[in-house]
Amino acid sequence: MTAVPEGTRGGRGGPESGKIGGPSLFAGAVLMLSGPLSILMGVSGTAQDNVFSASSYTYQFDLAAWGWIHLVVGVGLVIAGLGVLTNRSWGRGAGVVTAGISLITQFMFVPYYPVWSISVMTLDLLIIFALTRFHGGTSGGR
Repeated sequence: MTAVPEGTRGGRGGPESGKIGGPSLFAGAVLMLSGPLSILMGVSGTAQDNVFSASSYTYQFDLAAWGWIHLVVGVGLVIAGLGVLTNRSWGRGAGVVTAGISLITQFMFVPYYPVWSISVMTLDLLIIFALTRFHGGTSGGR
């Protein structure tokens, strides 16, 4: 069987057509969900709210510092999500990097808000998986 580039087959959107595949669409949508939630978490932390309780922990930061960390990561997630959803060349790489950074920060944030952190870590892993799986332009791929 010969390999035919995705963009040349009728009715199927390849990378040139501006359409994105299912895994990329999922990753972009979850990035656009996780980003604003992280921003809201950051705002809550910087507002000196009583949402998070301080504990003795190796990665203990001031809660305002955690707020700023989540705020910056959230903005990065939104930008990466927009890049993935608009099929930009930098979007997939930025999505993997920002989801990885989010994964690390959520791991360090587990003692403050464990159920939420573990849930977001799961989403981050799914984003990384969806963006790093094979996306070949031939019919012999997945």
